[in-house]
Amino acid sequence: MEWFRRWIVEGYSVRQLVQQSGHSRPWLHRLIDTFLADVPPMSMLDPQATRYLLFDGTFLHRPHSIVVLMDGRNHRLVRGQFNVRENSEPELRAFFEPMIVEGLRPLSFTVDGNPQVVRVLRMLWPDAVIQRCLVHIQRQGLSWCRQFPKTAYARQLRQIFRRVTRIATASERDEFLNLVATWEARYGAEIAARKETGRVFSDVKRARSMLLRALPDMFHYLDDPHISTTTNGLEGYFSRLKSHYRQHRGLSPRKRPNYFAWYFHLVPR
Repeated sequence: MEWFRRWIVEGYSVRQLVQQSGHSRPWLHRLIDTFLADVPPMSMLDPQATRYLLFDGTFLHRPHSIVVLMDGRNHRLVRGQFNVRENSEPELRAFFEPMIVEGLRPLSFTVDGNPQVVRVLRMLWPDAVIQRCLVHIQRQGLSWCRQFPKTAYARQLRQIFRRVTRIATASERDEFLNLVATWEARYGAEIAARKETGRVFSDVKRARSMLLRALPDMFHYLDDPHISTTTNGLEGYFSRLKSHYRQHRGLSPRKRPNYFAWYFHLVPR
């Protein structure tokens, strides 16, 4: 088990395992294949302890993706799965629904804003708060506004996005909402009505739409400090997972689901 754990958790190659363990390459391949032939036991949830959650997905290489649900307070993994698409309602429901039976009663989910994810979470847990990840909003908004915008409306909108992650009090929230309302009153109708299709203007239009849709779910953390403002804990987890997975690029498609099942089992955070 120890050598398999190192292969999974630390991304050791079989060559490194041979050097450290003294076992032969065929013996280590048989050990790995034995574990990958089975799915690890799935831990049951503690519904009393797991109340504030982070959820996100990432592509390993298209079309293959993984999704992960993490405890937002201690950044321990709740569940992860390979080959679940964030844009597929049936796949998302199949991922989440067993957790209802296990007793998961979340108070909040912090998510990146994928509409299908939000729709499924609200369908399954209508009383849970949906908090939008502020870093995702800011990063995408600044990207769409460009680093050096040439128009007054894009420059002002960029300054609004720069404030997104710096709001810590109700008064700062109200000041932010007033800035958005003032900008929208000055430029919103004009931008919405223009038929221009150039990339720069279209991106500003996207930034405006994203911000207006996100506003109702941006500031729940001010009412409950246990709600995470970002999914950054998952970003770090994905980075480590991809780094380890790259060490095993020769892994056959047949073995990948169980590889990730074991990874999620052995690397809880």
